Amino acid sequence: MNQIIIHVDMDAFYASIEIRDHPELKGLPLIIGSLPSERGVVATCSYEARKFGVHSAMNIKEAYRLCPSGIYRRPNMEKYRAISSQIREIWKSYTPLVETVAFDEAYLDVTDQVNNFEDARKIGLEIKEKIKQKTGLSCSVGIAYCKTAAKTASEEDKPNGFFEIPTPKDFIDLIIDRDVRVLHTVGQATAKKLYSYGIKTVRDVRENSETVINLFGKQGQLIVNFAFGIDERKVIPYRPEDAKSISREVTFQQDVTNYDLLKDILVLLSLCVEKRAKQHGLSGNGITLKITYADMKGITRSKRIFASNSAALIWKEAVKLLDKVDKRPVRLIGVGIHDLSIDENRQVSVADILSNDTENRDKEISHLLMKLENRYGLNFTENLEKIYKADTLHKTVEYMRKHF
Repeated sequence: MNQIIIHVDMDAFYASIEIRDHPELKGLPLIIGSLPSERGVVATCSYEARKFGVHSAMNIKEAYRLCPSGIYRRPNMEKYRAISSQIREIWKSYTPLVETVAFDEAYLDVTDQVNNFEDARKIGLEIKEKIKQKTGLSCSVGIAYCKTAAKTASEEDKPNGFFEIPTPKDFIDLIIDRDVRVLHTVGQATAKKLYSYGIKTVRDVRENSETVINLFGKQGQLIVNFAFGIDERKVIPYRPEDAKSISREVTFQQDVTNYDLLKDILVLLSLCVEKRAKQHGLSGNGITLKITYADMKGITRSKRIFASNSAALIWKEAVKLLDKVDKRPVRLIGVGIHDLSIDENRQVSVADILSNDTENRDKEISHLLMKLENRYGLNFTENLEKIYKADTLHKTVEYMRKHF
């Protein structure tokens, strides 16, 4: 038997949670993300807002231009994360092969749990019902013979949809005359380049396969395969150690020109990275500094390090990288670790023992926090758990910017 994949996609997840908790928002164009007076983007929006042309990742100013009558709310990530955990438990109750794409989306390989599509249909319908009962939220479910077809199926009848694509022929018949963007990996830039060659539909891809492959190489081969209904990718359960990097960043509401302030903010971002890395027992073998300047030009600077998840070390190396960049107004700053490795099995060397490295770094980060407390009049040490949360972090950074 070939694969049987279920794709589950929550409907306007963040917005639906807010509507559930605030019924007076039902039927209104609700936009979750930054506020119109702030810098930022749309995280998600209700289907009523989408009728105005608003969509996720859109600049919040553009969203407000399209929908000035919309209801704008900041996201409550802690609440969304908790509900996502409930949903994931439901998914995992059916199969260990769950590949989560985001808080609200996942592929489930049920090949070993079912004998046919009829059995898979029962599971898909049960998942919809259990999620509704547990969270009060709706989701759309697609069932298919491969991942790309399953995702297409879940999008076919949103919201609260249910759709099946049992065979490659069914998939091809469904999409052959649709825009190329229906194919996995074809985003706006890729589509624009295909259009310039007169390749606008899936049928065009099939008829110009060699051109597509020549244009995009390995990605082009994937696009061609998808256009012919071929997708041999497996569902791969996420493991923290499979992540490519761990990072944290903030966007300022006004550009920052004082680089000493940026160094202070890097202390908090480094602590956020440390916390997440230690939660998963991971260390990084490299440090990355990310900056977006006021003119929207972005740069990244990286440096190799010995495997570490220490906030003190992350901060120290990030500051060295910051000292070397062009000193221009900054819109966004971020820091992260990459080239991750599992920390728990690392042997402790004689040098580690003699250096008392951990103790020294704990003292160093405590000293940095004390300096911040004296400068800003905030109790960072006792409020770190709150600062780790995205909303509090951004409010704290804005307070620091205004009071530096």
